[in-house]
Amino acid sequence: MATVEKMPMLAEGYEKLQAQARALKSERPQVIDAIEEARAHGDLSENAEYHAAKERQGQIEAMIADIDDRLSRAMVIDPATLSGDKVIFGATVQLLDENDKTIVYQIVGETEADAKVGRISYSSPLGRALIGRNVGDEVEFSAPSGDRYFEIAKIEFK
Repeated sequence: MATVEKMPMLAEGYEKLQAQARALKSERPQVIDAIEEARAHGDLSENAEYHAAKERQGQIEAMIADIDDRLSRAMVIDPATLSGDKVIFGATVQLLDENDKTIVYQIVGETEADAKVGRISYSSPLGRALIGRNVGDEVEFSAPSGDRYFEIAKIEFK
């Protein structure tokens, strides 16, 4: 029997997925109306409006199915309830690079990751390298720009 892999995520990410699902589900009636309207124009084989509306309907249904799957497997984690001295999901990690420049990342779920705002996925190369490490550990990982080295300076749960 297949096991269902849980997807850790923050409450914020869970709510964002729910909002996306609601928005897509609210778009369904409009697409159905567009299909009906295009169908009324006659010959479906050369009806670009009909084919575009059917394609959009397929896209919406696929996205809804994907989001519903993620929501059903979600394991919502509140970092404020966590503690410890190891890097785990939800931890905010302060790193020092080779030049002693400070970089801060929070370890989050795949759908919540955005490196520009300091959130990296637990399954990213750096996320995988950090999980299970302690303050003072040196971390090496391969990035698209080449091998990178960091030292873990601080681990927080907030």
